[in-house]
Amino acid sequence: MAKKDTAGGRGINTQLAHSGNDPHEFHGWVNPPVVHGSTVLFPDAATMKATQVRSADAHSRSRVQRYTYGTYGTPTTDALCEAVNALEGSAGTILVPSGLAAVTVPLLAFLSAGDHVLIVDTVYFPTRRFADTMLTRLGVEVEYYAPEIGEAVSALFRDNTKVLFMETPGSNTFEMQDVPAMTAAARARGIVTMIDNTWATPLFFKPLDHGVDISIHAATKYPGGHSDVIMGMVSAGEATWPQLYNTQVALGTCGNSDDAFLVLRGLRTMGIRLERHQKTTLAIARWLETLWQDGDTIVGPVLHPALESFPGHDIWKRDFCGASGIFSFVLKDATEAQAHAFMDALELFGLGYSWGGYESLVTHVYLKDRTVSARDYGGQIMRLQIGLEDEDDLRADIARALEAARAAG
Repeated sequence: MAKKDTAGGRGINTQLAHSGNDPHEFHGWVNPPVVHGSTVLFPDAATMKATQVRSADAHSRSRVQRYTYGTYGTPTTDALCEAVNALEGSAGTILVPSGLAAVTVPLLAFLSAGDHVLIVDTVYFPTRRFADTMLTRLGVEVEYYAPEIGEAVSALFRDNTKVLFMETPGSNTFEMQDVPAMTAAARARGIVTMIDNTWATPLFFKPLDHGVDISIHAATKYPGGHSDVIMGMVSAGEATWPQLYNTQVALGTCGNSDDAFLVLRGLRTMGIRLERHQKTTLAIARWLETLWQDGDTIVGPVLHPALESFPGHDIWKRDFCGASGIFSFVLKDATEAQAHAFMDALELFGLGYSWGGYESLVTHVYLKDRTVSARDYGGQIMRLQIGLEDEDDLRADIARALEAARAAG
C-alpha cells in the first residue's frame, strides 16, 4: 500500500496523528517498533562496500541498504524525523540526546576558529555558558545583541560573521525578535541563521517559513510532554542540511530509539495539549495583569507576548499563531525572602527547572548573566509553567502564594 500523504492541506492535529509512520510498513502496527541495536548485517561483501559512501558523504543514504549502523538511525528514529520534517517543512532533522545538544551541534557545525557569532542576549543560560566557554576556547568570537534590535542587527555584522543565533520569545523574560527582518539581513551577507523555537513549537511558529536556516527544539518539552524524556531536535533547510547531518555523524551525538518512541508518542497529542496549555496560561496571565493594573501591592508587570500590554505583542501577533504555557511576572518591590515565601507556599506548582510537561512548575528567574539587555524589572521575577491542571485550582494556589509573599514583606 502506498504511503499516505499526511501533510498537504490537512489540519495540524491530523498531521500529528498520522505523520512519521505508515502502519503497513510494520505489519499493521499503529506505532513504529522500537528498534534496539548497534550492528546491522549486510547480505554480502559488495553491499557492504557500496554502503561505505557514507564515509565521504554522511548525509547520503545508501541506496543499496538503508540501515548500516545504529548511529545513523533506526526505523524508530527515522519515524520521528519524518514527522518533524512534515511539521517544519524541513529537508532533514537530526535527533540528539538533549535540548542543549540541539543548540551546540549546529553551532559546532557552522563555526570555526576565527569566526564571529551573534547571539541574542536573552538566550537560554546553558547556551551562553557553551558560547562563553567552549566556543571561545575554540577561537570563535562571541558577541551578544539586544533582542529588540531588528534589522539593525546588520550593523553588527563583520566580514567573519558566520552565524546569527536567535531565541524568541527570549528566555525567562519573553522579548520578541523581528525574525523575518533579521534573517533577510543575514541572508544578504551569507550568514547562517538559527533559532531556538522550543517555546512556540512548529505548531505556533515555523522558522523556516520566515527565512531561518536552522530550527532548534528541546523535544524534552512539549513534543515529549510528560517529563519523562530528554531529547533535542534540529531541522534544516536544503542548503544547510548536509553540513548539519555530517557534523552530527562526526560527533556521534545520536538520539536513541527509546526516547524517539516517547517523543513520537507525545507528538500525537501535542496539538490538544498546547490548546489547553494556551487557554489556561492566558487566563492566569490576564488575571495577574488585572491585579497589577489595579494596583496590587505585590503583583507587577506580566511578561507574556500574547498580552496586548507586552512591548513585543505586535510582533507576536504578526508572526505567531499561538502561545504556549510558560511566562513570567514580577513580584513588585519584593525581596528574595518574599520570592521564596511565594514559591514555598505553592502546593500545585513544583519547584523545577524544566517545562512543557503536564504539571505546573515555578522558578525564580536569574538574570545577572545579561549584558547589553540588562535592566531592572522592579522586583523579583517568577517564571510559571502552566500545566494541565484545572484553572481554578491553579489560580487559587497562586493567590495563596501571593498572600504568603505579602506577609513575608
